[in-house]
Amino acid sequence: MKNLFAFIFGSIFALGLLVSGMSNPEKVLSFLDVFGAWDISLMFVMVGAIAIAFIPFQKALRNPKTLSGEPIALPNNNQIDKKLITGAILFGVGWGIAGICPAPALTLIGLGYFDVWYFIAAMLLGMLIHRVWAKQ
Repeated sequence: MKNLFAFIFGSIFALGLLVSGMSNPEKVLSFLDVFGAWDISLMFVMVGAIAIAFIPFQKALRNPKTLSGEPIALPNNNQIDKKLITGAILFGVGWGIAGICPAPALTLIGLGYFDVWYFIAAMLLGMLIHRVWAKQ
């Protein structure tokens, strides 16, 4: 049952990415082009997503369990450190170069944009490098 709910909500999330334009690299790059032909529409998508997620996150902070009683693993590190800043910079640079982030990359595969595999390969390589580097 848990997998069925994951599939349903994951599908709704993917549909939201498609409808909002978050899966369109050109639209994302237009959003990031603040000093050029800036397309502010994705900001409304992000603000809407934050507004919708705010109440469930507040509830999860008070009671970190799912409706079925399973624990929710919430992050407990509140410090801004070198790892967070480095990760944010790397994510932002990758997003700015490709116009894609991980979830929309997967929706693009489903739409038949197979060039996205270059992004996915780079993302997986970055994850592997981090895993090896973090062990040291």
